[in-house]
Amino acid sequence: MSPHVFLVAGEESGDRLGAALIAAIKRRTQSRARFSGVGGTHMAQEGVQSLFPLGDLAIMGFAAIPASLPKILRHIRETADVVIAARPDVLVIIDSPEFTHRVARRVRKIAPKIPIVDYVCPSVWAWRPGRARAMRAYVDHVLALLPFEPAAMQRLDGPLCTFVGHPLSERVDQMRPSAEEARRRLGDPPRLLVLPGSRSGEIRRMAGVFGDTVALVVNRIGTIDVVVPAVPRLADAVAAAISSWRVPTRIVTEQGDKDTAFRTARAALTKSGTSTLKLAVAGVPMVAAYKVPLLEEMIGRMLITAPSAILTNLVLGENVVPEFLQRDATPERLCGALLPLLADTSERRRQVTAFARLDSIMEIGHAVPSDRAAAVVLDCAGGLNQLKRETVASAPSTA
Repeated sequence: MSPHVFLVAGEESGDRLGAALIAAIKRRTQSRARFSGVGGTHMAQEGVQSLFPLGDLAIMGFAAIPASLPKILRHIRETADVVIAARPDVLVIIDSPEFTHRVARRVRKIAPKIPIVDYVCPSVWAWRPGRARAMRAYVDHVLALLPFEPAAMQRLDGPLCTFVGHPLSERVDQMRPSAEEARRRLGDPPRLLVLPGSRSGEIRRMAGVFGDTVALVVNRIGTIDVVVPAVPRLADAVAAAISSWRVPTRIVTEQGDKDTAFRTARAALTKSGTSTLKLAVAGVPMVAAYKVPLLEEMIGRMLITAPSAILTNLVLGENVVPEFLQRDATPERLCGALLPLLADTSERRRQVTAFARLDSIMEIGHAVPSDRAAAVVLDCAGGLNQLKRETVASAPSTA
């Protein structure tokens, strides 16, 4: 039999990771592996029929979890029961620990022989570090996207953890400017990227302060070209959120247009998160900010231990990107930090120089992350050895 891989994603980013992993496993197994699980449109394109719509699991933040818990618990039971009945060669849970880790714990309790791989290391290095040790009871191997995570997992006595690389590294050529585009970065009017978030709640919270910041920038330096990249499904939400902005703004949703915007931007104003790493890989200096509801802030202050909320700063190991959180995220402060990045200044040069180190730190240009991940998954499944045995068994006799 060919290896059966069961994948469980909890949101769109996990769906993309899952699809790339499936494609890589197909390449390594000559398309002889079988796949099933929970995913979205990208995994569906690779042949996975999801147990239920991925949108059922769309939650964000500490405060949102209790309200969504009944539906999540129902899907946890459903998913775990299907995994247990199917007895796959390996279960791959992808990010979204509020959902996927509960599935893994239930599976491990009832079917302990099923290997479990966690694709995307939980942020145990940032908050609730005790989760790392607890994961050893139900996770056999963690696949990390960030280079510092294996050491953090080892320090916290967590499961075996392997750095496979960030999926952004597979799109470097699309994100970095040509010589002509590099000149456009320095041309007039300067192009400013504004990224208020990838979820509706984030967009609503950040749009107001970002719009006021952009208006202050225009008052100080004159005309700028403001571009807001957005995923198509949130284009209407973004348009509504920025409708009161006093500065003309373009929303771009097509991937090619978004890539062009990244390649030609002079600077960016962004919410914290993966977007900061994407901008850094593209070489775009930035200012980052974030606001959450009061309850989430209170919980976060008690639990979060990371020295920075900015992913790029954590990867670089220094606070290169200015960050403004909660009450500090005012238009005046954001504008003051953003203006130097729109000119030839030491602040701008410091960020650009630091971002150039990312290729080495993140091993960009080395092995493809999805291929690295596929190798670990198949090893956990015994899939490569199994396929070798099948190939030998099916080979014609030479006697």
